[in-house]
Amino acid sequence: MPELPEVEVVRRGLERWVAHRTVADAEVLHPRAVRRHIAGPDDFAHRLKGHRVGTPSRRGKYLWLPLEDTGQAVLAHLGMSGQLLVQPHEAPAEKHLRVRVRFADALGTELRFVDQRTFGGLSLHETAPDGLPDVIAHIARDPLDPLFDEAAFHLALRRKRTTVKRALLDQSLISGVGNIYADEALWRSRLHYERPTATLTRPRTAELLGHVRDVMNAALAVGGTSFDSLYVNVNGESGYFDRSLDAYGREGLPCRRCATPMRRRPWMNRSSYFCPKCQRPPRTIA
Repeated sequence: MPELPEVEVVRRGLERWVAHRTVADAEVLHPRAVRRHIAGPDDFAHRLKGHRVGTPSRRGKYLWLPLEDTGQAVLAHLGMSGQLLVQPHEAPAEKHLRVRVRFADALGTELRFVDQRTFGGLSLHETAPDGLPDVIAHIARDPLDPLFDEAAFHLALRRKRTTVKRALLDQSLISGVGNIYADEALWRSRLHYERPTATLTRPRTAELLGHVRDVMNAALAVGGTSFDSLYVNVNGESGYFDRSLDAYGREGLPCRRCATPMRRRPWMNRSSYFCPKCQRPPRTIA
């Protein structure tokens, strides 16, 4: 599933190619793509028509397109395979094209939502005064947000009494961090994924957040991480941060710090990748 860097790459593309354009019409080609819009596909398409798109925004893994002067926004969640593509009108329809949005201008491009597995979707929601869609008000700020509160995050970690990777993936504590970047930040921090959050000091938390930001900014610089053709930016291009990963997907390969073979362990229906020497487990699970 795309994490913060991948979603931010898409958001930036939408800001360049879609912002400040007026919707001429919208077409829902598969109802599942708008299943979270309770009023249905026809209502979704009707409510977009004639409205001007504002500057796309993002929180964590969610992004949205505000509709100017309506107090509403189109919320997008890419799921496992969702793609928001800007394509020429004449480009052939993608096999898994779900929603098409045309604009009332002469630029010759349209917005397409393509989703092979249909786990993602688009929906229309009311927004709060700060522009945040109401349905994601519970999602915490992400570590690249200038208003992210490090002190409050550290206190929340201490109160939560969980393990550090679970905390990083808890979207009510910190948003946008998924399995890949959690493993990368933990490797950089030399922390085992089962390290209890109650043992983290304030400086240790600050160090971890620094590594989270560093790895995400590094991924952003190269377009995110693509392991297959399902994640692409609005122009259909893949990111290539997978070439720079230090932990994720490197089972059996030498640790880039100490040359110890990296390990993989099943974890919450996912996998955790770590160095058994650099990231020693807590004694209770050693």
